[in-house]
Amino acid sequence: MRHWGFVLICLLSFPLLVWGGEADVEFVRLVKQGDTWDIAVTVRHQDTGWEHYADWWRVVTPGGEELGKRVLLHPHEDEQPFTRSLSRVTIPAHVSTIIVEAHDKVHGYGGKRITIDLSRSQGPGYQIRR
Repeated sequence: MRHWGFVLICLLSFPLLVWGGEADVEFVRLVKQGDTWDIAVTVRHQDTGWEHYADWWRVVTPGGEELGKRVLLHPHEDEQPFTRSLSRVTIPAHVSTIIVEAHDKVHGYGGKRITIDLSRSQGPGYQIRR
């Protein structure tokens, strides 16, 4: 019977730890600048303070190679969703698809990601300008 108290405390505390949920990528805009790309990413996450906030987003190949990463230095509790950019991202010529994903301090990766077909000018959740 004494274990029920511990279980009850854990169950009541769990929502406080995960209230913010996972970080979702809502939209990506890519602009070609010579040999590199400027990438603006809109992220939604219910930041709850320094212990639980979206702390970066990144661009990866389908094989998992990281091409660029934008570190977010503080919570965005009062700015949701928010958009941040990263300039001069090099995407190798042989890469035809990239994935943009966001990370938060509690869940890591796991929210909505956007897969981008670089041969198109737009698609679900993204737009490309050359």
